[in-house]
Amino acid sequence: MKIQVLGSGCPTCKKLHGLTNQAVKELGIGQEVEYITDIQKMLEMGVMSSPVLAIDGKPVIVGSVPDIEKIKNVIEENSTK
Repeated sequence: MKIQVLGSGCPTCKKLHGLTNQAVKELGIGQEVEYITDIQKMLEMGVMSSPVLAIDGKPVIVGSVPDIEKIKNVIEENSTK
């Protein structure tokens, strides 16, 4: 499973990256969360607003920073597929 946070480097994007790292740690996945500030990568995924949480190249959260429980749920839902 590949977990990525994409954004412009703004505080909101950094917050999503931090929460995602914490969620991964709490879930015991041992997966690194890649942080990408290349806007071109977001466009390639077909998203226009940031931040973006992507799992295996698929955007799963776009344009918001949910609480850590929601992030953990999204990671768990997408890790079984």
